[in-house]
Amino acid sequence: MRKTGAKQAQKNKFPPGNNLGKKFPKGESGNRNGRPKLTKLTEALREQLAEEMPNAPERTIAEAISRALIREALKGNVQAAREIADRTEGKPTQKLDLDLQINDWRTEAEKYGVTEADVIREAKLLIAESALDSSSAECD
Repeated sequence: MRKTGAKQAQKNKFPPGNNLGKKFPKGESGNRNGRPKLTKLTEALREQLAEEMPNAPERTIAEAISRALIREALKGNVQAAREIADRTEGKPTQKLDLDLQINDWRTEAEKYGVTEADVIREAKLLIAESALDSSSAECD
């Protein structure tokens, strides 16, 4: 084994006592529910798209739709061209402009003359109130 391979194998192992790598028993997936089930509509559409065209049994309905979409794009239909690009190349990533300036709640509380103890007490009251609201909603 080459040195780099040994280093890579060593890098992928957890040090003794570290249980982070052992969250799931061997042979058990982390995704307990598995792949989401298809809706009845999706199943029906997939079945019909796989059917042969009535007047052209050598191709499926899905193939006929894709050809029609390409014809529309070639005529200059921008929406059809966009749909083809989205399906074949994936949708373009959207740029997000975030302001990551985060103010600590303690600093904000001080601005208004509120102590840390006041904030914690109020938070506990809100949590307790929220728990009461959700438990009474379950009883209804």
